[in-house]
Amino acid sequence: MARVKGAMMTRKRRNKILKLAKGYFGAKSKHFKMANEAVMKSGQYAYIGRRLRKRDFRRLWITRINAAAKMCGTNYSTLMHGLKVAGINMNRKVLSELAVSDMDAFKALVETAKAAK
Repeated sequence: MARVKGAMMTRKRRNKILKLAKGYFGAKSKHFKMANEAVMKSGQYAYIGRRLRKRDFRRLWITRINAAAKMCGTNYSTLMHGLKVAGINMNRKVLSELAVSDMDAFKALVETAKAAK
């Protein structure tokens, strides 16, 4: 039986890594060993970033809601408690979108929350 050498699969694997490292600075895009390290590290950053993005957006929404609530004469925690007591289940993303784009609707929600508490 003929001996099988791994040159083709090795080359494919290396080219796949080098393709992922395209555009990296210096030898990180040219040399396999450095490219492999850079690609593995960038994969870790991407994985972590996908989780951090959720936290960052939630913080942004809460900041926007708080700023709009203060313009209406209340604060974030009081507003959220009032909405919960009033039975209004709106997530923070939608509330922040209302605060930015439709201030009249947001003010109506704030008045509802104030009346409910």
